[in-house]
Amino acid sequence: MTTTRDIAVVGSGYMGGGIAQVLALAGHRVAIADVSAEVAASNLERLVGEAEQFVTDGLFPADAVERIRAGITAADSIEEAVADAAFVEEAVPERIEIKHETLRRISAAARPDAVIGSNTSTILIGSLAQAVERPERFLGVHFSNPAPFIPGVELISHATTDESAVSLAEEVVASTGKVTARVGDATGFVLNRLQYALFHEATQLVDEGVATPEDIDTIVRTTFGFRLPFFGPFAIADMAGLDVYAFCYASLQTRWPERFATPASLAEHVEAGRFGTKTGSGYLDVPAERTPELVAYRNRAYVAMQRLLDELGPAPIAAEPTGERA
Repeated sequence: MTTTRDIAVVGSGYMGGGIAQVLALAGHRVAIADVSAEVAASNLERLVGEAEQFVTDGLFPADAVERIRAGITAADSIEEAVADAAFVEEAVPERIEIKHETLRRISAAARPDAVIGSNTSTILIGSLAQAVERPERFLGVHFSNPAPFIPGVELISHATTDESAVSLAEEVVASTGKVTARVGDATGFVLNRLQYALFHEATQLVDEGVATPEDIDTIVRTTFGFRLPFFGPFAIADMAGLDVYAFCYASLQTRWPERFATPASLAEHVEAGRFGTKTGSGYLDVPAERTPELVAYRNRAYVAMQRLLDELGPAPIAAEPTGERA
């Protein structure tokens, strides 16, 4: 059973507003605050209007508008929003000076036992914690855009974050139906470090004339990206074979010996004969006897994904055709 809590979301733009929506739909009492009472009130009306459209599109439950109207209030100030909150989520713009000033106001006005989370995408949580009174109650709680529909949330502790603060944040996020992962306090955390690594390599391919942005997107969507809703990079590597990965690294090193140096952990696994699912041990240690079950799941998952894509049709990215070519 979900525990209903008083929660504040400071910063009611598209990220903060989406977070407020899912918290209200989970049954919490949510106060939103922004640079002024007028901005917060205006954003609340926007959130209601968005919810109406989401209901029409079948993305929110039929009673979502009523629940959001009942569950979210627009506060006159940050101090008013956080006064009674058990959990506060800061979602102001990604500039450390703005976040520092906001976090000072939050921690000065909030209850001593209130847990404070930041929705920062890349800024070190330890750096932000410098502005928080009783920083042991502070951590990163990083939702992804669009917050109502992306299920994963990063939880990032700094050096002195208390376990009880992390546990409460996990409970709050879990009440919304989302999935949390605990990660260390490193610039970019996990999500953006991986996302930007892929984007960087994609731009290199374009700059080298290997492929166009359109063709690179097609390859990502229809090959390894097709696997990612079901399996992360370690599961994919284990299923492909870590010995195969080692050979591929060696091939890439003929052109980029440093950029694609074989990871030490991969070399250790291969040297020890741990090749992934085919040997029953690798990064994830999937027992060999479960490999047929895993392969069957994988095949069903990929067929189901293709059916979903066929049903949805292509994303409206490319321009609509205007007529026959001359």
